[in-house]
Amino acid sequence: MTHLSGRIRLVAVAVLAGALTSGLMPATGASAAPGSLPRAAVTADEPTDDMPDDGFIDEPDNEQDDFSDGAPLAPPESGNPGLLAAPVPGRPGDFQLEAGSSLTPLVNKLDAALPKQGLTELMDQANRDAGWDGECGSTGIYGPDLAVNHRVCWKSDDATSSEWIPQAISGVSDAQEDEDWGTSNAEPIAVGSYDDANPGRSNYEAGRENCVQTSASDACNEKGIRVTFFNQATQKYRHVLLVWPYINRKDNISFDALHAREGKCTDSVTKACKAQGGIHAGGMVWYGNYLYVADTANGMRVFDLRKIMDLNPDNDADVNDPTPDGLVSDVLDKKRVGRQSNVWYGFGYRYVMPQVATLKFTTPRTTKDTDKNQCYATDRPKASYISLDRTGTDHLILGEYCIYKNGSTSNGRVGTYPMSDLTAAVEGSTGTNADADAAYGLPTGPSFNDEALWHKIQGATRYEGKWYFHRSNGYDNGRLLQATPTSVDGTTQLAGNAKALQSSFGPEDLYLAHGRGDGFAPQLWSLGEHAPSAGCSSCKRELYSYNMSEVIGDFGS
Repeated sequence: MTHLSGRIRLVAVAVLAGALTSGLMPATGASAAPGSLPRAAVTADEPTDDMPDDGFIDEPDNEQDDFSDGAPLAPPESGNPGLLAAPVPGRPGDFQLEAGSSLTPLVNKLDAALPKQGLTELMDQANRDAGWDGECGSTGIYGPDLAVNHRVCWKSDDATSSEWIPQAISGVSDAQEDEDWGTSNAEPIAVGSYDDANPGRSNYEAGRENCVQTSASDACNEKGIRVTFFNQATQKYRHVLLVWPYINRKDNISFDALHAREGKCTDSVTKACKAQGGIHAGGMVWYGNYLYVADTANGMRVFDLRKIMDLNPDNDADVNDPTPDGLVSDVLDKKRVGRQSNVWYGFGYRYVMPQVATLKFTTPRTTKDTDKNQCYATDRPKASYISLDRTGTDHLILGEYCIYKNGSTSNGRVGTYPMSDLTAAVEGSTGTNADADAAYGLPTGPSFNDEALWHKIQGATRYEGKWYFHRSNGYDNGRLLQATPTSVDGTTQLAGNAKALQSSFGPEDLYLAHGRGDGFAPQLWSLGEHAPSAGCSSCKRELYSYNMSEVIGDFGS
């Protein structure tokens, strides 16, 4: 979900204000001696002057936004505006995914150019302090129905950032059945956040300069997605920037933020020169070495935790570190990304993790309107959120955030994929399919605030056969919902529990830490996305967990 103002993208009008001076070679380069090197002055190229379009479709600007406007649907025949018609049975074929073009050659080039860091070592070097349980204060963002077991709160700049908005959550319990990651006792939790604000981003129509200018803020560029790894043992965390590899016009390997090419139109805005607007990453699953990230309009992007690149191995930001390709890396400059003038940048982040694969929907997109979160009962679904079910054969859950108005014919669908099929597609050749083995329309049910209860779903998971959904509610307490597969006239549908339990303000994705490996009781984790604001002075960003046994008991089953 996004802020009331919507995501700031400036997709259609980005451009250079004028030609930039060509980049100069830095004082250090391919012949540099080993060891840390003094920082060199660099005349910057346009940061993504030669960045190709990544070939993926833009999502609506207001993806997962409870405040999308539009006329409600006409009341159904029952006269109750909150009741929906019976759900249309889901069609697994609509959810089919296939492997996109291989990124392995590009990732191998990055692997050779840059030093790597393992997640265990990254967790040991986590550099930001989080609060735990009582340290998070008494601000009440939780409803009375669910007892919070653990709370995690961020440093103040992350807790209040208008740039980075947390959405997705996964963790080592998804990654490993035994819940161990190497020799580490960190039991990492991973949180995905998207870049929501790009003040001053290149905009031809507004006459703005581009993001490398001295006057531009650090937040100017669209930085895409970052993943935050939280160490439960030390209660520290570290950010990693997700990136997309490509070959630049000088035939060198480089990278940029996900779906975030800067605009370079000089006359009229066309597809060839317009800016790309980033993705929402409303859900994330860490499974084995792979991190699956939801890309709403396209499917999923996949990353490999064995390919985390380290731009500052000596942990001293004041010197440029040499890289295996004979260049240097700079982690102080927050306005540049990728290889520029023979220097590597990561928007100021020490760690970057390149995309290694793509899983794209094969079903055509709907031709109907989707700009106000409308959803439809057939055709391509939206990859709004994802999670993992480890209670039987491992399955990935994928579902849609929908607002049941503005002409919608569906309040949302969910589908399930065997993880073995997804792994085979990631590691297989281009075009390898991963088929869903089940799909459902979301339940019908009672009204809530004069609208349908069963829509605006921000996250879902399945545990021991039952489904759990996180339903947002603007700047107020959301709801945790439960549904059970039920046979209706020979067709399996999801039937909603009559109870709806109050959850946090701004509830998002769901992650089930099963506890079988470490001997702990199963925990249902989620997070709140909203920072305190004029619209919600009581809001707060926290990770939190519920004892799953209490959740089940509160639902009565």
